Amino acid sequence: VQLQASGGGLVQAGGSLRLSCAASGRTFSSYAMGWFRQTPGKEREFVAAIRWSGSFTYYSVSVKGRFTISRDNAKNTVYLQMNSLKPEDTAVYYCAAQAYGSSRDILRSSEYDYWGQGTQVTVSS
Repeated sequence: VQLQASGGGLVQAGGSLRLSCAASGRTFSSYAMGWFRQTPGKEREFVAAIRWSGSFTYYSVSVKGRFTISRDNAKNTVYLQMNSLKPEDTAVYYCAAQAYGSSRDILRSSEYDYWGQGTQVTVSS
């Protein structure tokens, strides 16, 4: 699976962005998908994740209520709608894919198998 993230940019605090992650491969619908973010000198941080069916979603406390993850399996794409952005949301955002496994931790970056290249999100105050 190859992942291509896009949609990052510069936005003022309170604004919105929508990130997209396009995946290659015919088995996209069988993967859980996640978004993580990273700032210089810090570890990669979980943001949001979605199960293969789209029925279950997960969010970090810091973004819950502001961000929405969704997927379109027909388009092999996962989205991250980010509203009410804050300067502390500034980071490089990565999408990732996790092959199915009943015991796998969807919140942990080390449990993901494939990663996109990252897209920069900068929120100005």
